[in-house]
Amino acid sequence: MRITSIQVGQLSLPLAHPFKTALRTVDRLEDIVVRVVGENGAEGFGEAPPTAVITGDTKGSILCAIQDFIAPAILGMDLMDLEAVMKRLNSCMVHNTTPKAAVDMALYDLWAKTQGKPLYQLLGNARTSFETDITISVNPVEEMVKDSLEAVGRGFTTLKIKVGKDGAAADVGRIAAIREAVGPHVKLRVDANQGWTAAQSVAIIKAMEDKGLGIELVEQPVPALDIAGLKFVTGQVDTPILADEAVFSPEDAANIIAIHAADYINIKLMKTGGIWNALKICELARQHKVKCMIGCMLESQISVAAAAHLCAGQEIIAMADLDGPSLCASDPFPGGPVFDGPTITMSDDPGVGVQFSTQWA
Repeated sequence: MRITSIQVGQLSLPLAHPFKTALRTVDRLEDIVVRVVGENGAEGFGEAPPTAVITGDTKGSILCAIQDFIAPAILGMDLMDLEAVMKRLNSCMVHNTTPKAAVDMALYDLWAKTQGKPLYQLLGNARTSFETDITISVNPVEEMVKDSLEAVGRGFTTLKIKVGKDGAAADVGRIAAIREAVGPHVKLRVDANQGWTAAQSVAIIKAMEDKGLGIELVEQPVPALDIAGLKFVTGQVDTPILADEAVFSPEDAANIIAIHAADYINIKLMKTGGIWNALKICELARQHKVKCMIGCMLESQISVAAAAHLCAGQEIIAMADLDGPSLCASDPFPGGPVFDGPTITMSDDPGVGVQFSTQWA
């Protein structure tokens, strides 16, 4: 089946609460949506959130990449030769992982629809449901405790706590207050978003260990390019370290694994450039028995659903941070996986399953 059209639209959704990390504060989603149409009229959808502080991609760069480079490169190709299409997509320009991811997931959506199957069944069919954590934004301690208790009240058993913004001493206090409030049975993941130095990371994590705070993992404590620092932290603490911004490509993952710079790897489609490369990271992780998390940026159900299909398909993805739809003030898109509090349940809808309608360019 030939690819006959690639179109772009825009998505704007308010968040239920402002999203605050060490890198940015956001109060609504302003994303680019992609529609890929096949010669039989079937369509697949993808989404591209401009996250310049992490991927370097802005709205303008995403639109330019899709319209001026990606679409001309793959239009007219036969989607049933998926390998050829994906190789062309990934080689048509350097970097620009977010627009590549949006087109990649739209292609996978369309590819699975032509076979009449939910995408996860074609990606390995490992599970039909799983649980996600939910993010607690970095705020004054009292507000973070309140948000944590509210999340637990909604049924979430794993919280991802954002830190790294107001200094090391404040971060230990935040986590201690949240642990005391939610009790010992709620899992706490700590995400510094590159906010600490290697020395600070070791000191903070050891302080949390000494206090018996029971942290499941610490995500990307040091700047993304400080691989030596990441390795140092991993070797100095007992708490598992999760590499996030340090891993975009399969090559990045291979390097992290080879030198044991981190214990776990966080896969995000917007970093990998989509499902095609994410599957390569999954295979590397499987070979080396390295546990993976599937994560997301600030994204709506359109692209988070694609990530959910990858998680449901791949057994090596043992943890999920797919709370994007839970952070939005509304969930306006029918079809696809069902997001019910912490539980994500796959549906029988063909492809990714989510439907979206807008003005297309």
